[in-house]
Amino acid sequence: MRAAALPAVRSAGALVWRVRAGRLQVALVHRPRYQDWSWPKGKLDPGELFPVAAVRETEEETGLPVALGVPLPSVEYTLGDGRRKVVRYWAAQVAGRHDAAALAARPPVTPAGAGEIDRWEWCDVAEAASRLTRKADRRPLDVLVETYAKDRLDTRAVVVARHGQARKRSLWGGDDGDRPLTGLGLRQATAMVPVLTAFGVGRVVTSGWERCAATVAPYAAATGLEPDVTDVLTEAEHDESPARVAALVRGCLDDRRDAVLCTHRPVLPTVLDVLSAHSRRAVADALPTRNPYLQPGEVLVAHAAVTRRGPRVVAVETHRSPVTD
Repeated sequence: MRAAALPAVRSAGALVWRVRAGRLQVALVHRPRYQDWSWPKGKLDPGELFPVAAVRETEEETGLPVALGVPLPSVEYTLGDGRRKVVRYWAAQVAGRHDAAALAARPPVTPAGAGEIDRWEWCDVAEAASRLTRKADRRPLDVLVETYAKDRLDTRAVVVARHGQARKRSLWGGDDGDRPLTGLGLRQATAMVPVLTAFGVGRVVTSGWERCAATVAPYAAATGLEPDVTDVLTEAEHDESPARVAALVRGCLDDRRDAVLCTHRPVLPTVLDVLSAHSRRAVADALPTRNPYLQPGEVLVAHAAVTRRGPRVVAVETHRSPVTD
C-alpha cells in the first residue's frame, strides 16, 4: 500500500505553562533518540480521543498531571515512511487542588523510559522558541504567547454534554422523565469519563431526568462528586421557562470551577445562545447551529476567561463519543 493511502498517524500533546516572576514559562522535553527538544506528545491509543491522549502523554513524559485549557494550532508533517503525522495541542496547567476529583478518576500512567525522554525543563518562552528543534512546533507557542498577552490563557471549562443514546420514545411506555439509556448509551456515559477528567471537571450539573442523570453517573462515581440535579434542565421545565436555563448556564460561566452540564437536545439551543452571547464573534460562529447540535454522548467544551466585563468564552471545541455501536 502506498504511504499516501495509509491513515495519518494521530498524536496529541500539551504546552504546559506557568508564570514565574512575571515570566511566562513552558515545559519542553528532550528525546535522546532524535536529540531534539519538543512538546510532550504521543500517539493515540486505539479508541482514545485526542484530549485524553494529550493529558496521558504529558504526564508520561513529564510526570506532571495537567488539566487542559484552550486548544492550540495543530502541527502536521511527513514521517520518514511518507505518512502524514497530525499532532493536536492544548494549553495546559499543572493540576491543583481544585482538580483533585478529576485526577482521582484517571488511571495511573507508566512513566516514559529514559530511552524515550531523558529529561524535561521549564523554559522562558523566548528560550523555548530557540530550543525547539522542529520549526513547525513554534506555531502553537506563538499562539500561546499571543493568548497570554490578551489575558485569555487562564480559563475554566464549561462542558456541555448531551445525554447518551436513550430508549426511543415510541418504544417506552412510561413517563418520559424515566426513559433510560440503552446499552450503547451506558457505554457512551462510561466513555465520557476520561474526557471530563482531561478538562479537570470539578462540578457536575444535570437534568433530573433519568437519561441525563445516568450519563453523568459514571463520572460522579469515579470522582466522588455529588451532582447538582435540577429540573431546570429538563425538557418540560425548559418549555416553561428558557430564561431559567439561561440563568443557570450564566451561573456556570461565573463559577470558577470547571463544570459539566448535561441536558437534552431541545434544551441545547438556549444553552448555545448563552455561550454565544458571551463569546467573541469568531468563537460564536464556531458554535453548532443545526439540529441536533450535539450527537448522543457528544460534548462541547467552552473555555471561559474572566474579564472586567464578566466571563468571556474564548474558545470552543467538540468531541464525539468514541462509542457508536
